[in-house]
Amino acid sequence: MEQQPIYADNAATTSLSETAFQAMKPYFTEYYGNPSNIYSLGRQAKRALETARETVADCLGAQPSEIFFTSCGSESDNWAIKGAAAIGARQGRKRIVTTEIEHHAVLNACRTLEQHGFTVARVGVRADGIVRTKDVKTAALPDTALVSVMTANNEIGTIQPVAEIGSFCREHGVLFHTDAVQAAGHLPIAVNELHADLLSLSGHKFHGPKGIGVLYVRRGVTLENLIDGGAQERGRRAGTENVAGAVGLAAALRECCGHREETAARLTVLRDRLMDGMLKIPGSRLNGDPAKRLPGSVNVSFENADGETLVLLLDEAGICASSGSACTAGSSDPSHVLLALGLPRELARGSLRVTLGDRNTEADVERILSVLPGAVEKARALDRPS
Repeated sequence: MEQQPIYADNAATTSLSETAFQAMKPYFTEYYGNPSNIYSLGRQAKRALETARETVADCLGAQPSEIFFTSCGSESDNWAIKGAAAIGARQGRKRIVTTEIEHHAVLNACRTLEQHGFTVARVGVRADGIVRTKDVKTAALPDTALVSVMTANNEIGTIQPVAEIGSFCREHGVLFHTDAVQAAGHLPIAVNELHADLLSLSGHKFHGPKGIGVLYVRRGVTLENLIDGGAQERGRRAGTENVAGAVGLAAALRECCGHREETAARLTVLRDRLMDGMLKIPGSRLNGDPAKRLPGSVNVSFENADGETLVLLLDEAGICASSGSACTAGSSDPSHVLLALGLPRELARGSLRVTLGDRNTEADVERILSVLPGAVEKARALDRPS
């Protein structure tokens, strides 16, 4: 009997849950009206959109008026960073503080701001992949407009001290943004406990659909529009709303939050078994703190092996994993996250990211561990100069 493929790249994307799929279906075929229209079909769509907004707000401990639907996490990050920068510029503050391990949506938005006269301080991380709160405090000079630190890293899974950083920012009147794209649905997210002014989510990371994201904007913070046009999203984000996407995102987030603790406990056991097995392979190195990481996230580097080659060899065995962020797949450059940990370029090039989700089983982990040693050996042989 042919073995079923194993999907172990849940940090890149997740499957659409049946709950989200069923919630979405009527808004493609039956209640397909434009929520801006005042006739009944439009009003039905509008009600669904606002109910989704209320659901997301409830999951985050926010108010519905603080929730804005976007197209993805990257748009949410860009809106937060560029909008906060504009607020700061009006106050004579043109400094942004972030970390070296942020997602490219944050890093590249900051690079764009540098081209417009902003100073960007990129704080380093320890060898365990966690930023020190004191280093962020040191970088946050009086002219700082925004601090942006991700809740959990997309490549190595490390969880950052965002509540401490957010508290410092609140005390000093500095806007605080956190990219919670990898964390939502997997860690408890309460915007008030994080002291977040701005927070980004993406539906497809927690079994919602692709093409829909969220930006939480704390009441009292008014961002400049990133997209101009009509009066959608209370005049703040133009474009006909993706009603089905918003409904699916809300249903998926509510479902994940409902069984988050149970799922996290199960995945932590599987993660630790996988981690221990991977580290028994000679010449392996764990990237990131062994405990302060997302429940299903493992990133290991293998000496003298190419990560992309490993991914292809595992694919031949019916196992889907990755060598880093899906947003940089195909790039020949080593991961900026791994380089920030202090890894030599060659070792960073040999990384393998395995991210488990709530559909993975103990049998999946054992199969990965049975295939991986041979794949590493073969990758090393292919990488060896002839």
